[in-house]
Amino acid sequence: MSEWLVSLEGTEAGHQLALVLALSAAFLHAVFGALQKGRFDPWLSRASIDVCLVVISLPVALFLVPWPEGGAWWLMAGAVVIHLIYKVLIAMAYTRGAYTVVYPVMRGTGPLFTVIGAYLIFGEVFTIVQWLGVFTLVAGIFGLAAYNFFRLDSGRDTLIPALWFAVCTGLFVAIYTTYDAYAIRALPDPFTFIAWFFLLTSMDFPLLMLWRYRKGDWPDVRGLMGRSVMGAFIAYGSFGAVMLATRLDKVGEAAVLRETSAVFAAFIGWIFLKETVGPRRIGLMALIALGAVIVEMGG
Repeated sequence: MSEWLVSLEGTEAGHQLALVLALSAAFLHAVFGALQKGRFDPWLSRASIDVCLVVISLPVALFLVPWPEGGAWWLMAGAVVIHLIYKVLIAMAYTRGAYTVVYPVMRGTGPLFTVIGAYLIFGEVFTIVQWLGVFTLVAGIFGLAAYNFFRLDSGRDTLIPALWFAVCTGLFVAIYTTYDAYAIRALPDPFTFIAWFFLLTSMDFPLLMLWRYRKGDWPDVRGLMGRSVMGAFIAYGSFGAVMLATRLDKVGEAAVLRETSAVFAAFIGWIFLKETVGPRRIGLMALIALGAVIVEMGG
């Protein structure tokens, strides 16, 4: 499968597959974010998901894909550091702010930084029409966050710090997207990077939680394991899909299309978290979708 996938790089078929992968990543990432924002502590939820990721990834990394060689281990080490900071920031944001406010902010700041990073590192250039699409999408995302902010009835005292953490998270979304794209392109087999990435980047939060609850005062986690197993497979689908998309096609386009996750997040917040959705939010979500279409059609 690796050889077939690599053969699609730079082709029209590869472009179409990257489109499907990026949109799939958007939906799955919104689901993944909602799992962390449920009734359980986001730190504990993330640690539980990471435990499942280690269990899933260990046999795959050891027996099913080629092992990294030489400088690839340094690329893995860099990914561990970057994603640890990202996960800490996202947990800090989720513990302080409403999901439908902080999630759009952290995702909205990502595309701009990523497109710039893709230009500097990979030489990708967006057309004027595509830049129009980027700004349309980002305007919709931040409009959605602003609308949700002004309709909040509770939690306003911690929301400003949450928004700062969300902006910093968006910066690290761009950093890890660009870095992971570079790393997955540097390895001959993309699945080597994906398997070892999930194995190595999923060890930190379980260790943090062991230290946090070292005195044995563990909270009630009944019902968490089922969500965590589901979250682990969703993480593979979400992060794995966008990594493959950046290997097959332009990093900037994949990053922008993935940010339609804000639309999916709004629907998830409405249906499952019982957060209100009205005509204004629907209009803003349509603006996000329109921006993604403009980026895709303007290329």
